[in-house]
Amino acid sequence: MSAALLVTGANGFVGHELCRGLIRRQYSVRAMVRGKSTTEVPGCVDINIEDIGPGTNLVDALQNVDVIIHLAARVHVMHDTETDPLTAFRSVNVAGTLNLARQAAAAGVKRFVFISSVKVNGEATLPGRSFTADDVPAPLDPYGITKMEAEQGLRQVATDAGMDVVIIRPPLVYGPGVKANFAALMRAVQRGWLLPLGAIHNQRSLVALDNLVDFIVTCITHPAAANQTFLVSDGQDLSTTELVRGMARAAGVPARLLPVPVWALQAAGRMLGKGDAVQRLCGNLQVDSCKARQVLGWVPPVSVAEGLRRAMHGHGAIS
Repeated sequence: MSAALLVTGANGFVGHELCRGLIRRQYSVRAMVRGKSTTEVPGCVDINIEDIGPGTNLVDALQNVDVIIHLAARVHVMHDTETDPLTAFRSVNVAGTLNLARQAAAAGVKRFVFISSVKVNGEATLPGRSFTADDVPAPLDPYGITKMEAEQGLRQVATDAGMDVVIIRPPLVYGPGVKANFAALMRAVQRGWLLPLGAIHNQRSLVALDNLVDFIVTCITHPAAANQTFLVSDGQDLSTTELVRGMARAAGVPARLLPVPVWALQAAGRMLGKGDAVQRLCGNLQVDSCKARQVLGWVPPVSVAEGLRRAMHGHGAIS
């Protein structure tokens, strides 16, 4: 491949695997990381910066770059100490993104691939009603709001400067090295804990890390991706109960599930101040990824079963 690519957030969960995938496909990759971090991906050229903010000068890093994949963002912060979190999110996710995009357009970058979030659509779906790329945005938290605002600004940059913009909104991404609640659930399953998740009949869309990376790579060069917004998923939605059983099969351990009614889980969540976490476990969040298949001819290369196997083994839960 001849295209020179710049990946921001290159040492993150998705960024690191994306860089590895691009190198395997023989792309020339510049990996932008904060501070003194490195990607530790052989073949990548690391570019160290302090941040991607509204005033960051990125001219040197953008020379001779054909495509940018922008992953860097301010994400959910536990126990956020900011007095005005929305302003803090906007500084990075909106102003920083648009500063990068404007400098990219001026430098002659041909395509800007922006990794947004399904949170732009909202936090939950009604049964049988999946989010689509054409839905009216309904973000509820600062992260989702600022991803939406960045999308809007990027579309204007595309119009003004003639640079292609591709927007990708993934749901929860899982794979080797996943963190937070998904990692905690994996550990609990592998350790054989009895979990009160045996009677949850919701439907949630997920995307395996390898599937997301493959889709991003598709969007780098596919002519039909230009100036489009895509939702992406594995194409097989799961209930939380099915997810736990799938994790157990991947780990080679029994699924130890107690069929506690959803209403009881919700009541316990409210009492313990964990209502949002319980809602994510019990609620629906489905995305319609048909557009990705129809417009780009993309098919997820990894099944849910294989994605969970890779996640469980790569996470270190299995020796």
